[in-house]
Amino acid sequence: MQILLASPESEIWNSRKHIHMGLAYLAGALLAKGYHVEIWDAAVEEKFESLDERLARMHYDVVGISAPTPLITNAWQAAKTAKKHGAITILGGPHLTLEPHESMQKDEVDLVVRGEGEETIVEIMAAIQKGTGIIQENFGHILGLSWRDEKGNIIHNPDRLLRDNLDDIPLPAHHLFKIEHYTNLNPLTDGLDIHARAYTIVTSRGCPYQCTYCSKPITGNTWRARSVKNVIAEWRWLVEDLHATEIGVTDDIWNLKIKRAKELCQALIKEKLNHVPWVTIHGMKVNSTDPELFHLMKQAGCKRVGFGIENGDDEVLKKIIKKGQTVDMARNAVKWAKEAGLQTMGFFIYGMPGETEETMEKTTRLALELDTDLAHFLIATPFPGTEMWEQLVLLGKVQPGNWHELGIQEDKALFAVGELDKATIERKWHEAHRRFYLRPKRIWKIISRKDTWLRFPYYVKTATNMLLGIGDRSKN
Repeated sequence: MQILLASPESEIWNSRKHIHMGLAYLAGALLAKGYHVEIWDAAVEEKFESLDERLARMHYDVVGISAPTPLITNAWQAAKTAKKHGAITILGGPHLTLEPHESMQKDEVDLVVRGEGEETIVEIMAAIQKGTGIIQENFGHILGLSWRDEKGNIIHNPDRLLRDNLDDIPLPAHHLFKIEHYTNLNPLTDGLDIHARAYTIVTSRGCPYQCTYCSKPITGNTWRARSVKNVIAEWRWLVEDLHATEIGVTDDIWNLKIKRAKELCQALIKEKLNHVPWVTIHGMKVNSTDPELFHLMKQAGCKRVGFGIENGDDEVLKKIIKKGQTVDMARNAVKWAKEAGLQTMGFFIYGMPGETEETMEKTTRLALELDTDLAHFLIATPFPGTEMWEQLVLLGKVQPGNWHELGIQEDKALFAVGELDKATIERKWHEAHRRFYLRPKRIWKIISRKDTWLRFPYYVKTATNMLLGIGDRSKN
């Protein structure tokens, strides 16, 4: 049986240029059971060959498609393409876990996988092989699966429990990706090697914190860590066999248990795997750090750390974002990271429900005070399954269906609450970029960097969008 795992792409979601770890883990699980599987990732492959062209060139019995919320319409289109070529279509990923019924109503979608899919996808393939195609009675026992019975009724089987021991999950199939095209661990790579063999690694899954903007449909409010030994085995494979020259840690919160984080760093040093630079892609939790951790990270090869700082007002952090941290915690974490010789980056969010122009100004001032090497300013985006989404639905500010609008890199405010209008949110967002990046010392640092000139068109486009926008959206 020939299996293709695919990821769609769109202009509204164009920042990811590192490998798709969800597909990597699914492929690893299938390979471990002896299935033939390949990967098609539009993020890097569409410019060479479209999905339609790939499926016309090679026959696949099954096409599995993964999509976050902003790309669900692209996933449906990919499923139509796969059906045209006679494949059984399976959709999975964050949005499908949240809204499985929506996709099962599409004729082009045969099956939907909810939650973690490594065990589910293997059981689906066994059922398909047993029936030589889609035989409905073979699917009733598969946890985490949505399907149709012989009368066309949509059935959602019970959820699959999260696996406790992550070490039992086969390693992700890193080797199936065309790694030479994955040179961007965005947004933490500016200034790093644009020609790197940049791999990613997940050392833990989930996060127990309940930030109101954060969507965690698959892992929920859980945190499960792989053993240090298991992580080191994958890290060694990446470095010694796949010749990685950069590694990105993509955990939601890899440093939740500070003792384990230190043990992982110590193991990288002991095993002499610390000569390959690595970064924390999604940011670290600032309330679970200390000076020793950052010094160990530096010794272990870490080059750059990101922090989810989000806001410069403690009341917003506590009552609106529910972040579980304070501004002073962020100050300490950035200070300690700098003292250890690490490059730093801060993530900041503008326009949360209940914010004011004054609280956004505090955020900008905090960004200037911390003076991280890089700052990533985001406009609040409501995702289904979050407390923020539910709040805005009740207020009539957002509604299901307009999924394509929810790209986190967008420069337009998607909602406004109270006296804070969209134009003000956009203005403060653009203003933050200008005030942070148009300082003389910052300009000099940017123009003196080799990477700036190697990627000059990219930076011109980015600067035009982020620095020159004036936030002229109508008020509502």
